[in-house]
Amino acid sequence: MNRKFYYLLLFVSLWCIQTNDAHAELRAAIAVRDVTPDPLLPISGGVGPTNPASRKIGKLTVRALTLENDGVRVTICSTDFLGFPGVLCNKVRQRVRGVPPENILIGATHTHSAPDCYGFPDQSGKTTADLHYLNSVCEKLADAINETVKKLQPSVVKIATGKARGKIAYNYYAEQLYDPRCDVIQFLDVQHKPIATLVNYACHPEVIGPNQGILCPDYVGPLYDRIREQNGGIGLFMNGALGGMVTADCRGPDGKDIQTWDECTRIGNLLADEALRIASDAPIQNDPKLFCGDTKIKFPVDNDLLRAVVQMSPLGFQLDENGCVETQVNVVNLGTAQMLTIPGEALPNMGYYLKRKMHGKHNLLLGLTNDAFGYMMVKVDWNSFERYDYITRTCLGEMTGEIFIEKALEFMNTCPRPENAAAR
Repeated sequence: MNRKFYYLLLFVSLWCIQTNDAHAELRAAIAVRDVTPDPLLPISGGVGPTNPASRKIGKLTVRALTLENDGVRVTICSTDFLGFPGVLCNKVRQRVRGVPPENILIGATHTHSAPDCYGFPDQSGKTTADLHYLNSVCEKLADAINETVKKLQPSVVKIATGKARGKIAYNYYAEQLYDPRCDVIQFLDVQHKPIATLVNYACHPEVIGPNQGILCPDYVGPLYDRIREQNGGIGLFMNGALGGMVTADCRGPDGKDIQTWDECTRIGNLLADEALRIASDAPIQNDPKLFCGDTKIKFPVDNDLLRAVVQMSPLGFQLDENGCVETQVNVVNLGTAQMLTIPGEALPNMGYYLKRKMHGKHNLLLGLTNDAFGYMMVKVDWNSFERYDYITRTCLGEMTGEIFIEKALEFMNTCPRPENAAAR
């Protein structure tokens, strides 16, 4: 064999090996944008009229975490709003280059102290939703995603699940009926320095609430600050099965709620510390497999109140000929973790059931993600207890939870299984 040809062939072979190895490694990047409105906008805490904002504490942000491995690219986003409807998610996806639109998952922290993203009508049919502001939020989130695509860097992960200890959450309807488990995925660079820490925990961020005139990210803001201060990289909070009615435990000694920023800081710091503790001893997963699948699920809008919101909102929600809304649901596998998106607020019993049927060693429910259709109840809970009157009034219909469980698990069972072997 000609010596020059031999060396050329050897060089090409080595280059191909290196290229394939690089292609197969996990890469990650995260970006943040400030979306605090200036001037301030009215605050939404749920269906119905908004409340004027007189001041702000902290910043509202949108955050994008992009992952890539072996040709698969996925972005998980968190927004500091009550909810981020699918019509806005699609506006973001249309502005992104480099990530398949169906692989862009957009969730909401569910703060009750941020502008209306739904266009809730008041009694006269008017809304205080600012469409110019919402369009700017979509542009900034898309810009953040596009930035992450350019910044992707080699990464490894630590994945862990544990009970978050301390006075963080409780169920207002039935004190112990909530999930205390906190799932954490930490992304580290090749020197094992944290890039980002994803915290998945079910709890309403409503310490401040909508009635004090304070625009803020609630306890999620201090959680992000604490993660950064403790060298956990940039935080990303994804809520879980928080419905009916898992809320921040801000009760004082007299049983009354302490609705102050100091209390937001206490809870946010505690949850951040617990998340970092839970992740601290997790083994490194050096080359976790990444999978993302998507499906569409339709829900009948049987609720007159929510049908009015859909029809009167200026955002352009769509009902099909059968009076149904359609939403995107994703299954994501990363190493030993499996994630399932939920387009609303699943009740804790539904959350426990879904996690029990999932296939990961660590199972994450990304609530209020890709849509935010209010509460998601199973038929036996629908309109069953006086205590459930409010969540029944803000649920699409009696079969909402049943449809989601059936269709989501049916789809999930067609997807590849996550890695459940011991971490490498």
